[in-house]
Amino acid sequence: MSDRRTPRLVATDLDGTLVHNDRSITPRTKRAVLAVQEAGAVFVMVTARPPRWLHDLDYLVGAHGVAIVANGAILYDVPRRKAIRTRLIDPGVALEVALAIRAEIPEVEFAIERSDRYGQEPKYLNKWPTPDDTLVAEVEELLSEPAAKLLVRHPSWHSDDLLARIAPLVGGRVAASHSGGHSLVEISASGVSKAAMLADFAASQGIPASETIAFGDSLNDLPMLAWAGTSYGVANAHAEVLAAVDVVCPSNDEDGVATVLEDLFAL
Repeated sequence: MSDRRTPRLVATDLDGTLVHNDRSITPRTKRAVLAVQEAGAVFVMVTARPPRWLHDLDYLVGAHGVAIVANGAILYDVPRRKAIRTRLIDPGVALEVALAIRAEIPEVEFAIERSDRYGQEPKYLNKWPTPDDTLVAEVEELLSEPAAKLLVRHPSWHSDDLLARIAPLVGGRVAASHSGGHSLVEISASGVSKAAMLADFAASQGIPASETIAFGDSLNDLPMLAWAGTSYGVANAHAEVLAAVDVVCPSNDEDGVATVLEDLFAL
């Protein structure tokens, strides 16, 4: 898109990218996103967040009503609070992977995200308030049903280090990545990524990758950024993201996404 044509599809990560570090979305960013949609472009949020964390952002969703959540495992209808399409981890595979990780790194704890429920081991250190219906159980029970994500938390390691230890253990049985330096690795079914679900969504809208732009900040964004016609990394992004993207824009706390959209759409 070097000729600077207006993109037809805008895809963006949320935390660390569109959302400020205090978890807010500024009026400037909201105006830019809504203006892009009014100009006729499709805007879609592509996030590691579980479905329930999109409900307070339904004002950004647009006419299509959907968001790509759980790192691409779920295409979610936000207004209807319903999963439209899922790609979940087989319970047997997930448990095999979890036990292999624990055998190598005994101090890890596990949690899961399903399409409609969160669960965690009793000692899992969740950074966020747990839902009222949280399933608290050992990993064997947590993984008795298909899960959108298996979360692996270490009490002290950086996510980069944890991922480096986990990746050789899981091989191609699942997809492992992370979305920040919170001592957390996120595991999805093999073949699941933000890029895979975004490509399906774009096809449903009749929009090719060449007319798509994407924004991200972390390792789980890399496939999406590689797929899009033009990729943007916010200045606060992981070093691997900054090395891979076409353009580095201002940081999330500087409304980097809004800055780019205002320029591309002459807002």
